[in-house]
Amino acid sequence: MQSGVIFVLLRKDLGGYAGEKTTDLIMDGNKDRRGPMQILLVEDSPGDIRLTLEAFRDANPNLQLHTASDGVEAMAFLRRNGAHADAPRPELILLDLNMPKKDGRQVLAEIKGDESLKLIPTVILTTSEAEADVLKCFELQANSYLLKPVDLTEFEVLVKSVNDFWLSKSKLPQRTQNEPTLPSRNAA
Repeated sequence: MQSGVIFVLLRKDLGGYAGEKTTDLIMDGNKDRRGPMQILLVEDSPGDIRLTLEAFRDANPNLQLHTASDGVEAMAFLRRNGAHADAPRPELILLDLNMPKKDGRQVLAEIKGDESLKLIPTVILTTSEAEADVLKCFELQANSYLLKPVDLTEFEVLVKSVNDFWLSKSKLPQRTQNEPTLPSRNAA
C-alpha cells in the first residue's frame, strides 16, 4: 500500500485568530503574512512524514507543521471535529490518493462537496500516473495534479516549487464573513 500525504497550509491573515495579537509581519515573495504559515500533514508513514517535514522546513522556515495519520483525521481537522475543534482554517491542501481509512478521492469529493471547504485550493500529490486517476481528480475539481518523485532531491525541488507558487505567487480566496475565527492553537 502506498503512503498518503495531505498538507494543509493555513494563513493567519485570512481570518486570523480571535483575540491574538498579529504584529509579527513576515514578508514572503509578493505577499505579506502575519505569523507563520501552518501545514497539516496527513501521512501514515513515519519516514515520509520526516522527509516531508524536513523538505518544507528547508523550503520555508516560517512554517508550523501539524500531522494527522489518515483521511478520516484530515476531515476531522478540516471540519473542526473532536480533538480538532480549535483547528485553524486551511489555505491550501496537498492530497495523496492512497491513504488508510479514507482515500484521497473520497477526501477530495468531501472537500469539494462541502460549502465551507470547497474554495480551498486542493492539489493532488501522488505517485499514481494512471490517466484514470488524473481524470477522476479533475472531475472532482482538484486544482492541480502533481507526481510525487521517489528521488530525495527531486522531492525537495517539488516541495520548493509548491512553496514558491502557492505561498508566494498565488492569490488565494479569502475567508467569507460568516466563517468563525478561532483562538490560537499550538501543535507539535
